[in-house]
Amino acid sequence: MNREKRIPSPFVSLLPILLLVGMLFATIHTFGSDALSGGSQISLLVTTAACAFIGVAFYRIPWRDYEIAITNNISGVATAIIILLIIGALSGAWMISGVVPALIYYGMQILHPDFFLASTCLICVIISVMTGSSWTTIATIGIALLGIGKAQGFNEGWIAGAIISGAYFGDKVSPLSETTILAASVTETPLFRHIKYMMITTIPSLVISLILFTFMGLTHDTGGTEQISEISAALDSKFNITPWLLIVPIVTGILIARKVPSIITLFASTLLAGLFALIFQPDLLREIAGNGSLFKGCMMTFYGSTSLQTDNAMLTELVATRGMGGMMNTVWLILCAMCFGGAMTASGMLGSITSVFVRFMKNTFSMVTSTVASGLFLNLATADQYISIILTGNMFGNIYKKRGYESRLLSRTTEDAVTVTSPLIPWNTCGMTQATILSVPTLVYLPYCFFNIISPLMSICIAAIGYRIYKKKEDDNA
Repeated sequence: MNREKRIPSPFVSLLPILLLVGMLFATIHTFGSDALSGGSQISLLVTTAACAFIGVAFYRIPWRDYEIAITNNISGVATAIIILLIIGALSGAWMISGVVPALIYYGMQILHPDFFLASTCLICVIISVMTGSSWTTIATIGIALLGIGKAQGFNEGWIAGAIISGAYFGDKVSPLSETTILAASVTETPLFRHIKYMMITTIPSLVISLILFTFMGLTHDTGGTEQISEISAALDSKFNITPWLLIVPIVTGILIARKVPSIITLFASTLLAGLFALIFQPDLLREIAGNGSLFKGCMMTFYGSTSLQTDNAMLTELVATRGMGGMMNTVWLILCAMCFGGAMTASGMLGSITSVFVRFMKNTFSMVTSTVASGLFLNLATADQYISIILTGNMFGNIYKKRGYESRLLSRTTEDAVTVTSPLIPWNTCGMTQATILSVPTLVYLPYCFFNIISPLMSICIAAIGYRIYKKKEDDNA
């Protein structure tokens, strides 16, 4: 006798999420910033098992359904995983070749005391866009900028707000960013199409933030810039800084503008940076290889961790790279999150929870607002931006499709709601990490993270006026 499958109620569907929240809270409390090294992944797998148990034992959902859903989810992010590995190689190559150090060196030349906050935000924008990492930007140049700002008499909340605002601009829009790639992949949106569409909400948010930071800087009495000279001198002494290095990001920008597939663009940029490392930084490659061959040093830059000793402790931390191997924790996390998402989908729990949000979706404005609210809730509940991005994309993907909206609207709204708000939550891995790195409590810098606060509000405002929001038929020719 065949027993018909039943769909779990919204209350029952929330049980795995509540379990996940509890386990993530315990994991983060126990492991701190190392939670992504394995604890969060185990929490996801245990929650996946609990979800599957509820579905199989109480709702007669075949185990085969779970296997298919999980397999489909993992295959859907296969391209993202390949891109992440290439990004690991690219990050190492860009750093050791001198591309990122040159961008920092020239970027610091614009740092004037009267425009310190705005310049800080812009420098972090440039570095985070080039590296795709807000954490690296904040943990390296962000610490130096915090010290400079304090010496000039700025409130630490304002400085941290400017640093985080700039750093998360790049984390949100850079083609090298893990969250950017993940949001595009989960919603099945081409990467560069996703980035281009985000500019509609992201650029106005950044401009407003820069205006506020500029106003504050102009009304503040500032001091000297000795530390800037020290960092610039340390960069110049360790790397062969030359404008020729800027060819690499320029070529990368041209490839992006010509809409070359992201894997090809990133791979070509990595090889070009490796070539420039051989030409401009041969001594550094020998140092990495332990006085070995240039070939060995170049290969180690691509796949492994590197560390260069400089005269400046902050700079030593800045130029350390992780290579392809450094992406494995993120890859592992994505795979485990895909298992959880697949289990929630196969059991019907995601659909059950989504049905609650659907009741409030009467038009574009309410749809985007519901997506923003859901993304914020998941950021609060799961305490991790990666998991929140994946769950938001999975929960609303079918709804956007059924109502005729293009996937890039969902991908943009997801990043507006999740990526930039993660450092504003004290118990989120991002909020906890940034507060620890900068030694500034989350609630102290939160009011000054203008970009992070404005972005989700801008997404709702753009939806309210209906600017460049198309149905699929219209979008085909856009």
